[in-house]
Amino acid sequence: MSIRVIGVDAYALGWVGVELRDGAFGRAVLASTLYEIVAGSSGASVIGVDIPLGMLPDRWRAADTLAADQLGPRRGSVFRVPPRAVWQEAEFTTANRLCRELTGAGLSRQSWALRPKLLEANAIWERHPGLLFEAHPEVSFRTMAGEPLQYAKKTWTGQARRRELLARNGIVLPDQIGPAGQAPPDDILDAAAVAWSAHRMATGAALSHPSPPEENNGSKIAIWY
Repeated sequence: MSIRVIGVDAYALGWVGVELRDGAFGRAVLASTLYEIVAGSSGASVIGVDIPLGMLPDRWRAADTLAADQLGPRRGSVFRVPPRAVWQEAEFTTANRLCRELTGAGLSRQSWALRPKLLEANAIWERHPGLLFEAHPEVSFRTMAGEPLQYAKKTWTGQARRRELLARNGIVLPDQIGPAGQAPPDDILDAAAVAWSAHRMATGAALSHPSPPEENNGSKIAIWY
């Protein structure tokens, strides 16, 4: 039976997904919500998402620190995920204050901007155990390359390197991918890298930061690759 998986990346206007069939490119999709991608994913073994899944009650997650430590010049692409209560605040000012109270450090506005997508993804993750898992594209690319990538994903050289790594691993992205081609190139590359990790997840080859994952109320929190 064919193994179908999807890798999803959040971007400014919503979500972009890349589906792999037996490890090779199948299709790319755009959606305004993650719910749309999940609803249209019938037959997919797993869906990897580049968004934090799972928060701890009173501290930072180990997954983010461990992943960042592996990325060298790309470590800034991983942000630390504050405790769950911080995300339940409605305003940045109160969320930032609570983050400082719980962890001793503040919350960046860049992290806070992800709140709507983070809450959406976590609601689906909790509702459909085993379907969604968290991945990080730079961790996936670093694993493919065997070393941290030197050039950022928005540079010409960085994008060429990432596309080369995907092709070397059987994921050849066509020049024409339909409506999904409206998404920024780096987000499509990120979705494809997450899909690569999703295929590893589906075939039992995936590893995680940390290993074993942290556990909280029965949920396993980790970045898989």
